[in-house]
Amino acid sequence: MCMRDDIRIVLVGDDGVGKSTLVTALIKETFIVNVQDVVPEVTIPPEVTPENVTTHIIDTSSASDAQEVLETELRKANVVCIAYAVDDRSSFQRVHEYWLPLLRLQGINLPVILVGNKVDLRDEDIGHGTVLEDEVVPIMNEYREIDICVECSAKALLNVSELFYFAQKAVLHPTRPLYDARDHAMKPKCSDALVRIFRLCDIDGDGILNDSELNEFQRKCFNTPLQQRELEGVKEIVKASRPDGVVDGGLNVEGFLYLHLLFIQRGRVETTWMVLRRFGYGNDLSLREDFLCPEFDVPPDCCVELSPGGYSFFTEIFKRYDADGDSAFCPEELEQIFSLSPGIPWKHNKFPDSTVTNAAGYVTLEGWLAQWSMTTLLDYKQTLAYLAYFGFPGDIRDGIRL
Repeated sequence: MCMRDDIRIVLVGDDGVGKSTLVTALIKETFIVNVQDVVPEVTIPPEVTPENVTTHIIDTSSASDAQEVLETELRKANVVCIAYAVDDRSSFQRVHEYWLPLLRLQGINLPVILVGNKVDLRDEDIGHGTVLEDEVVPIMNEYREIDICVECSAKALLNVSELFYFAQKAVLHPTRPLYDARDHAMKPKCSDALVRIFRLCDIDGDGILNDSELNEFQRKCFNTPLQQRELEGVKEIVKASRPDGVVDGGLNVEGFLYLHLLFIQRGRVETTWMVLRRFGYGNDLSLREDFLCPEFDVPPDCCVELSPGGYSFFTEIFKRYDADGDSAFCPEELEQIFSLSPGIPWKHNKFPDSTVTNAAGYVTLEGWLAQWSMTTLLDYKQTLAYLAYFGFPGDIRDGIRL
């Protein structure tokens, strides 16, 4: 699921490092010896890119008289590629002495790709190349905006298309919100989102995704089920490093998180993003506004109520989270169901005293449905949001009607 229609990739770096030849090598699929200092903007149509998005590639000059143009292009960029030449140490030093500080000074908070060009010349000075390699890692640790370093050669047509693919990927499937490269660990917001997704997919609430639940998850996210041998293969991968992640033939939450950590660490971050986006998360790992409150036209003379599907869904999750089976929500059970959301939306209305309860003061199914019926009548957008929080299958607008 792509979250944007186009991407602007801006190449910066000292003159002579080969920015223009990289662009022409991509377009012409051959090395052009004599190219102009700055090639015009290149637009690549979506049908010829792996990510199916229109891609704009902007070459720039480091000349002082081009500074204004450079800053303008940086402000319009989605990702910045900083190029240096592996056979020119000064161009590499300028990456962290000038270019990276410049981006921060300009307030450019974008993913950055380091581009080591002219790798075909490394053999002429092997020791020099090794020093550059050793020094890239500390720079990436200091400047967390760096997504990846790609070594390439416009002359040898080595990793040229890969460079621009990684630039696209840094925008569409950014690693930084998900993973702390310094600590080699998943970031808390990513972990929290995946734990919530796990709980939504754990239909029977036993803390384990069995084969049926894993396949339903697979269909929801990737539109295809897994064969039994594929399911077993997934579990074997987890068991190899996290034996405690597979319990009673299924994945527990630790195993589910570990599987996604592997995806990220092995460069398959797009897989985790497909899951997150299928469940409504944006690049900031918050649930998107259009996911929580899609457009729903209500004429002035109409009111909104729960649909039969909405009543059925709220009934189903009541039964799922009624852990003790007493047909009432005690405070702990209410806390459990609303932990999938920002919290109970009716606290200012003296809930649960405002609805039907049993003798112990616990919310009954009748009271639960009545509360949502009233909420839908007064504020249908709130009901839509909670249908999304609780994992309503399909279009949440099917849970209400005029």
